[in-house]
Amino acid sequence: MDRVLMGISLLAMAGVAMGGVAGIATGWVVPWGRPRVLRPRVWGYGSLVTAAGGTVWSVLGPLAGPPHVPSAYAAWAGWILFMAGLLIQSRAQRPGRAPLDATKTSS
Repeated sequence: MDRVLMGISLLAMAGVAMGGVAGIATGWVVPWGRPRVLRPRVWGYGSLVTAAGGTVWSVLGPLAGPPHVPSAYAAWAGWILFMAGLLIQSRAQRPGRAPLDATKTSS
């Protein structure tokens, strides 16, 4: 069962990476993200970082079997890389609406 989950995880990360390459090369963004993404190339780089981190985490992390100390640190590094990619993707999106009580001056 672990091999099946590993295969599904790697296919998902390959799809994320392909979307990232398409975002960098052509500016194409997946249809459900188009209304929110303001900078498609930055979103593509974030997708590539997310895919790399997710791949490292899934290969060395919980789907790899019992943890060994060096691979556990590498798995945590993959998780941190995954989260950094999600942060980059969120920075490529449009900002949210300002609160109602926000003013344009600093008075």
